[in-house]
Amino acid sequence: MIRVRVISARGSTPREAGAEMFVGPASVTGTIGGGQLEYMAIDRARQMLAKNEAEARMDIPLGPEIGQCCGGRVILQLDRGGPRAETHPQVLIFGAGHVGRALALALQPLPLTPILIDSRAAELAKAAVGTTIRLTPLPEAEIRAAIPGSAIVVLTHDHALDFLLAAEALTRTDLAYVGMIGSATKRAQFHRFARIQNVDPDRLVCPIGVNDTGDKRPAVIAAFTAAELLVELTASFSEKYPCDS
Repeated sequence: MIRVRVISARGSTPREAGAEMFVGPASVTGTIGGGQLEYMAIDRARQMLAKNEAEARMDIPLGPEIGQCCGGRVILQLDRGGPRAETHPQVLIFGAGHVGRALALALQPLPLTPILIDSRAAELAKAAVGTTIRLTPLPEAEIRAAIPGSAIVVLTHDHALDFLLAAEALTRTDLAYVGMIGSATKRAQFHRFARIQNVDPDRLVCPIGVNDTGDKRPAVIAAFTAAELLVELTASFSEKYPCDS
């Protein structure tokens, strides 16, 4: 297996530094952006496999000479190695109702690890195939046990439970994101509740997945919230685990 990694990306390029793909004799996993750039890299990687080469480097201008008009320049490092086990930030979704299930589904293909949590087995059973679920009578314990850098998204069937879980999450200073579904009115109510509980409410994101469409379908709310989480968590994760060069 040959790992192909973008180690430098200048100007307009299809992928950023750190992007990887893995090339075998008859397989390719991942992508460095497609097009002629990727075809050239795959061809060179398979030459390395055939000749038993250990490493190589490619400096490729993305211009008319290769039929790819991005206009930038990419340096690729090719070496032997398979995909590494990846650790993605966790997103703990509290509430397996319509929006919770839609959000868990929207996050599945992203570099995040969603976990759908509820005390209702019947609701968890409705989650899409492949969803990681967690049935618990004590959801607040899941917040206390959350990995530092995780995201907490609160959207249960009960406003009082929402408030308790959001307040619990805000007692931790090592979480990357704490969000709660609701309106500006619900946020104002939570602020009053949080101050009584001696909790700083200012880090709470509420409403979540803000958009100007006015469309409140679960899948739409989930799409905007997924984008919000992706921005917040990948930025936080990149700061903690920067790409090696």
